[in-house]
Amino acid sequence: MRIDGANVLVTGANRGLGRALVGAFLDAGAARVFATVREPANTSVEDVRVETVVLDVTQEGSVFAAASRCRDTDILVNNAASLANKPCIGVPDLSGARLEMETNYWGVLAMCRAFAPHLAARGGGAIANILSIGALVSVPFAGSYCATKAAAWSLTQCIRAELARSGTTVAAVFPGPIATDMARPGEEEGRCAPGAMAAAIVEDLRRGETMIFPDAVSAAIRDGYSADPWSLEKRFAQSVG
Repeated sequence: MRIDGANVLVTGANRGLGRALVGAFLDAGAARVFATVREPANTSVEDVRVETVVLDVTQEGSVFAAASRCRDTDILVNNAASLANKPCIGVPDLSGARLEMETNYWGVLAMCRAFAPHLAARGGGAIANILSIGALVSVPFAGSYCATKAAAWSLTQCIRAELARSGTTVAAVFPGPIATDMARPGEEEGRCAPGAMAAAIVEDLRRGETMIFPDAVSAAIRDGYSADPWSLEKRFAQSVG
């Protein structure tokens, strides 16, 4: 996948992995990066190649406005996400789970639908959906989040098949734990640094990988899942609490 000279759009670019991805694409030679944020004051990347775009992926009007403005996008990176860090049953209400689904599933679908025609018009381009190892094996303390990522993984497979004829490459990215402020308080240790993970993702995209496990934890989960997915479920079920 050609990154040098490409126009890239990254959702959720104001912090964490999103901001690191903006930097990694610039380092890889991207001509322009559309860095989307919900509030324009929330971006701190200073580079003439970066254009800040206000976008709320849960609002269809906002999505299509961004698609119209950024119609020369070559690579779409669906990174924006919501994380409630809550189980599915032991919660007082479903507000967090509903927001996670609105952002992590419906938001991704809306973005793919809005940008697919523009990517096809430019020769196909690529979509990279930032999922999670939670798409493959649920972590009970964040069960509703994992459910949305599993749904997004199924969606990614569907979109990959639908857009194959238009020449659009669709990649699924399964990060392990990242040292960002979305982590549970006090659990930053042992997590992959956003910059290192972003660089690995961009390099794998450049090489044309469509199933990306960008860190040591995710690679281990990949190998364990390939060998015995049910044993992983039992192992992670012990993390309830």
